[in-house]
Amino acid sequence: MKQYFTSLLLLLASSFAFATTFEKVVVAVDHAPPYGMVSESGQVSGAIVDIMREMQSSLPMKLEFVACPFSRCLKMLEQNELDVMGGLIRTEAREQKMQFLTPPYMMLSSSFVFYAKADSEFAVNNYQDLVGKRIAVMRGAAHFSRFDKDKTLTKVEALSEHNAFEMLLKNRVDLVIAVEETADHSAAILQRPSQSVKKMSYRFDDVIFGHLALSKQFAKSEFAQKIQTQLNNLVLDGRLTKIVAEYNLPAVSAAAIVN
Repeated sequence: MKQYFTSLLLLLASSFAFATTFEKVVVAVDHAPPYGMVSESGQVSGAIVDIMREMQSSLPMKLEFVACPFSRCLKMLEQNELDVMGGLIRTEAREQKMQFLTPPYMMLSSSFVFYAKADSEFAVNNYQDLVGKRIAVMRGAAHFSRFDKDKTLTKVEALSEHNAFEMLLKNRVDLVIAVEETADHSAAILQRPSQSVKKMSYRFDDVIFGHLALSKQFAKSEFAQKIQTQLNNLVLDGRLTKIVAEYNLPAVSAAAIVN
């Protein structure tokens, strides 16, 4: 009888351990206010953090957030050192290195704009005026197709958007390309004097979609499919729209779900 109860206790213990097994999911957070933010103390916040924590309430996972510059986050995702990254524009080149989840949770009706120092004497009134200018681009970032594919332009890589503007103010580059909405938010949060830079007249207006993306290795796991399913659930019951509304992002329609 004693042996029976011992076996029963072992069985219950193993069942309990199995029931409380959590999947560790490593999530990248790059500083792109207000959608992703990293404080000086390393605390993370933003839409990607809120979305993953909302998923955590329904999925058995333990979240680990890793704060890193955009280019470093992207590289770590490509090298399977991270599982999830948010706010990524979907491109053919990126689809070879990661898997995108649909629908996108970010939709910005914004512009790619070019910033110059306030005392710059040149003007950029059309695309051709970019020729001959040193343009800071955030390493690994995607912009609009014509710009990204143009080999005639002089592009200087920066580790982050903040780094790009530092290069501009130190005369290491002539221009910085950035998404207007996020760049303006960053300027306010970083308290960069608005009079130190100016926007050029030329801009490329676009609807910019930001997706959750998974590393290729993580995307092969059964748990990755659970995350996709949970993302769909957040859309269907309106919770995703409620989350992104806090960041002044538009509602995510159920019609955008791809089966």
